[in-house]
Amino acid sequence: MAVKIYIVYYSMYGHVEKLAEEIKKGASTVEGVEVKLFQVPETLNEVVLGKMGAPSKSEVPTITANELAEADGILFGFPTRFGMMAAQFKAFLDSTGGLWRNQALSGKPAGIFYSTGSQGGGQETTPLTAITQLVHHGMLFVPVGYTFGAGMFEMEQVKGGSPYGAGTFAGDGSRQPTELELGLAHHQGQYFAGIAKKLKGSSVDA
Repeated sequence: MAVKIYIVYYSMYGHVEKLAEEIKKGASTVEGVEVKLFQVPETLNEVVLGKMGAPSKSEVPTITANELAEADGILFGFPTRFGMMAAQFKAFLDSTGGLWRNQALSGKPAGIFYSTGSQGGGQETTPLTAITQLVHHGMLFVPVGYTFGAGMFEMEQVKGGSPYGAGTFAGDGSRQPTELELGLAHHQGQYFAGIAKKLKGSSVDA
């Protein structure tokens, strides 16, 4: 059976969504892996979103909390608000109490990717504080580490991302993920899918 990888994200202006799409491409290169994109529910109404200049949502389906249990591995993506995940994503995780009670996500690998407004806006604090959510669910955090090689040490250009996972800088909203940032996202998807495949294979063998 195929290894099911769910990429679950919240994206207000599209930056996180672009990372998610690239992560999907990377994960899809691993044989025997099935990858699906999902958005979490929006908590703001259309009037507020309009005043914030947020574009319409894409056609990527919205996930429910219980659907998470169907996945063999999950990558979570979100923008930063004051150095932590956006409230929309936190609200979604707050709805997973039933899964937590049954430890339905325990043992499943999980990864994190993100977007911040500036270089000091939370490229490490955002994933670091998000790990608490994974811990309570008993999930296995899979960081990208330095497996991206030389790209992790790039110093000549502004680059989002860290050993925790892929990342980008949104700036005033006009900046889009760079080729290097998308490269890290692609690598994270491929690397994560490989780990998830190994874990599922070992559980079957056991």
